[in-house]
Amino acid sequence: MNLETLPAAIAEAAAEIDTALAVLLPPDAGEEAPLFAAMRYATIGGGKKLRGFLVLETARLFGVARGSAIRVAAAVEMLHGYSLVHDDLPAMDDDDLRRGKPTVHKAWDEATAILAGDALQTQAFATLAAPETHADGEIRATLCLRLAQAAGAQGMVGGQMLDMLAEVATAPLERGAVLRLQQLKTGRLIEFAAEAGGILGQAAAPLRQRLLAYGRDIGTAFQIADDLLDLTATPEQAGKATGKDAAAGKATLLGLLGPERARLYAVELIARAKAELDVFGARADLLCALADHVISRRH
Repeated sequence: MNLETLPAAIAEAAAEIDTALAVLLPPDAGEEAPLFAAMRYATIGGGKKLRGFLVLETARLFGVARGSAIRVAAAVEMLHGYSLVHDDLPAMDDDDLRRGKPTVHKAWDEATAILAGDALQTQAFATLAAPETHADGEIRATLCLRLAQAAGAQGMVGGQMLDMLAEVATAPLERGAVLRLQQLKTGRLIEFAAEAGGILGQAAAPLRQRLLAYGRDIGTAFQIADDLLDLTATPEQAGKATGKDAAAGKATLLGLLGPERARLYAVELIARAKAELDVFGARADLLCALADHVISRRH
């Protein structure tokens, strides 16, 4: 398994996750049809589903049943979808384009976008808590707890608050503060996706810690790559507006370090992430390839 085989594996996983989402999300029918349609629009058929792919690949390390892993992968993508819908709102990043198509508040309206995000978030936890996800209630509870911690006030949402505060700060943030901001806003959900397979597989604590460290490092590298794309890619390549972060004065490692030093730091992070997987041997080849892909992607 290498970078050549990775795209096919990602595409296959994304198709599986989309199939699961189509079943797990309400059909766009009935009086609430606009809400249901917006939920599906925000999640099905868009993006590479890299967080869901992480769940599936880490679960495979421990022989977890595919159906169980797919449900957790779908839940992560619901949560991620909610975060994008809300981030795109005028009160947040005010974006008109996401994944090459109009954002939810543009395709519908702001109120529908807010409700769709709310519903995706709660549906993610309903999916994790359902007996179909795993027979062991303690494992389901752990998944719910860890996702809540990753997504909440001391995770992704907290990172978004720090991001907004940084835009109006009177002085630029120092490196440690920027790193914490990005690890919360982007990294925590990626960390959860990497750890989730270990939770499902009842892995020993040291192995779960390795997966968390892997997720933390590729999450930081992913954000650096995303910032580089914002700087260099066209809107068509990125599937969204580019150049907005620099114009808004957002706090990024790229802004602090400059493009070349930021790239070198991302390469260092990827090497560190791959080293965490040594204990799994060849079974982690796709996860190592994914780490390399994070900093070589063009969209």
